[in-house]
Amino acid sequence: MREKSRSERTERAQAAIARILCEASGPLGAGRIRSLLLGAGLDLQPRTIRFHLRDMDRKGWTECVSRRAGRLITVKGREETSRANVVGKVGVVSARVDSLAYQTSYDPRTGQGTVVINTALLYPEHVTQALHEMRLAYRARLGVGGVAALVPAGEMLGQQMVPENHVGVGTICSVTVSAILLRRGIPVNSRFGGLLEIRDRRPIRFVDLIEYRGSTLDPLEVFIRAGMTRVRDVVRRGSGIICASFREVPSVALADIRRMEKEMRNGGLAGILEFGLPNQPLFGIPVSDGHTGMIVVGGLNPIAAVHEAGIPVTLRSLAGLMPCQTLRPIDHLRKTS
Repeated sequence: MREKSRSERTERAQAAIARILCEASGPLGAGRIRSLLLGAGLDLQPRTIRFHLRDMDRKGWTECVSRRAGRLITVKGREETSRANVVGKVGVVSARVDSLAYQTSYDPRTGQGTVVINTALLYPEHVTQALHEMRLAYRARLGVGGVAALVPAGEMLGQQMVPENHVGVGTICSVTVSAILLRRGIPVNSRFGGLLEIRDRRPIRFVDLIEYRGSTLDPLEVFIRAGMTRVRDVVRRGSGIICASFREVPSVALADIRRMEKEMRNGGLAGILEFGLPNQPLFGIPVSDGHTGMIVVGGLNPIAAVHEAGIPVTLRSLAGLMPCQTLRPIDHLRKTS
């Protein structure tokens, strides 16, 4: 039994390391891998990571570029990662949500601190059109805040480097809303990511839900990639399907949360769409005793609009942290080259 447990721990650790390397744009060393694993909710010491990397070298999953540069994932490693035990991945997204929320330092009263971001990678020739779609989504209040970052190739965006022949766009993730409440001592339970029907610019019902704790991928990312959103319809006609999250908050904190919501709006970071009643279902979704349902707009909606417009885009949710002061109003962003 002990050997089986050790084997399972090794498999889980190496699968996590392989996923980190798959997402990287270049070789990574043990120190950098450790920091990225911490962001995913897994704490491994550099010595342990180096042990796993040597074992992964022997299996042909990784290759060492140099002691200084670190390792790259191989084709075989990517294949193994895609076939990795799905059960072992369950909860990774939920852990990452909790980890990033804890690390976020943004204070809406000062406008300073780090926020959680989502990222989109675009080809340079599509940037102008993509920014136009995103501006319309933000003006319709379908994103979190109204700021974003435009990052050229070769520079860092969250936890990834923007690859050659691409431009990166960073937008604020809705997890930042939970993080702000958490910093004031209010716990938030992120239960579901879903597709929310909007009719005449008002939320009506959820048409699909995926539980965060039972998912191996960010539910909103899954919905967008599957072409299930209709963000552009909401922008243009007031009715359609957007991404949103269903969260629970303690009912005793509801008055404080409403005051904080006003602070967030004044600071340009509005994102809460709807509150339920204490201990009562919200849009048919029951809540735990002593809690109230809360719906937060999906920070990926502006990127979903880009995808719906047929613009090639590689999106990534929960992509890391950025200082909020480095983001700029979306209306001010322009392609520079």
